[in-house]
Amino acid sequence: MKYRQIDSKLFIKNRKKFMAHMKPKSIAVFNSNDVYPVSADSTMPFEQHRDIFYLSGADQEETILLLFPNAMDKKHKEVLFVRETNAHIAVWEGEKLTKEKATEVSGIETIYWLSDFDKTFFDLMTEAETIYFNTNEHYRQAVETQTREDRFIEKCKKDFPAHQWAKSNPILQKIRGVKEPEEIELLQQACDITEKGFRRILQFTKPGVWEYEMEAEFLHEFIRNRSKGFAYTPIIASGNNANVLHYIENNQQVKDGDLILMDVGAEYANYSSDMTRTIPANGKFTDRQKQVYNAVLRVKNEATKLLVPGSIWAEYHKEVGKIMTSELLGLGLLNKADVQNEDKDWPAYKKYFMHGTSHHIGLNTHDYGELKTPMKPNMVFTVEPGIYIPDEQMGIRIEDDVVIRETGEPFNLMQNIPIEIEEIEELMLG
Repeated sequence: MKYRQIDSKLFIKNRKKFMAHMKPKSIAVFNSNDVYPVSADSTMPFEQHRDIFYLSGADQEETILLLFPNAMDKKHKEVLFVRETNAHIAVWEGEKLTKEKATEVSGIETIYWLSDFDKTFFDLMTEAETIYFNTNEHYRQAVETQTREDRFIEKCKKDFPAHQWAKSNPILQKIRGVKEPEEIELLQQACDITEKGFRRILQFTKPGVWEYEMEAEFLHEFIRNRSKGFAYTPIIASGNNANVLHYIENNQQVKDGDLILMDVGAEYANYSSDMTRTIPANGKFTDRQKQVYNAVLRVKNEATKLLVPGSIWAEYHKEVGKIMTSELLGLGLLNKADVQNEDKDWPAYKKYFMHGTSHHIGLNTHDYGELKTPMKPNMVFTVEPGIYIPDEQMGIRIEDDVVIRETGEPFNLMQNIPIEIEEIEELMLG
């Protein structure tokens, strides 16, 4: 891994939180992701399942975590199973976790080789009444691939039909949504790397460059700062491309007079940052571009103030809609009749701002976290309003990542990333 090793105290705390929610006499099992094939002997780069990483820090394929708070033998309250390494694997694939290293990374004392899993699991299931399955219930999931977790659940139901089943996901949504101080520090590092990339881009950008060249500049800066790269597929959208919300081709040449919308974030230690900035290709905003940009910025700043303990996500989005409506009236994009006659299910402002304003961020870019209960301190959200005007070849979005605090406004993890028009122009032209 490129990142510096994380103190195992974080993972010890996370397991403790999870186990506090488990039923008596229950076992929870978490599997690594598969290594996914491309074709021939090619595979995609391995990405660890975020839940097993959150609970163990183990960032390696073919790893299984077992939690059993009521185990008769205390050493089986927490067990990590890792792939057995040897000299051949070390030569061909590099160093894998030894038992000693696995304990150091995770804080788990009992480490077994993966080959011991079936025997150990059967033995422990004779003591247990309930098995927690880690199904994917994220509100945006649309997975068609059968995962390692899916295969485990299928086998488990067949081998242990008399056990009760329970869901890990509601517990994870509750505990992963509220970040520990160590996690906020890791998110800050991801945001700081993103800042370095953006400052580099401000020096690099001019009419005639290609979107993919800008993407390459970001990637260079991210990797040289211990990131694996992008936390999600980057959007570098010049001119009218910015009006395609998930434009990822990044294959057009930047023209003089264009605005360039960049939705880009570095990952660090599997934690995501998520930034959007919109800049002028030639370093100077036109008067109209300034008008729209500052309207978006005001919406972002006002929306951020609403992210406080007790806020409800759905109600928050309605309030942001009112703020946006006011700005669109000021820009002349809506008139009073548009608002008076609007469809309540698709308000008038949605013509120019059709997506949500905020989502949880953490180990996933669209992270786990409760959305139907009041917001809590140390939840981390994006704030990302936008105004999209295809008729004017212009799309502007601005996005920061913020931490809800006990009192007052959220803490902005991206407060050092240039955002005001004057600073952006000065850095680009200076």
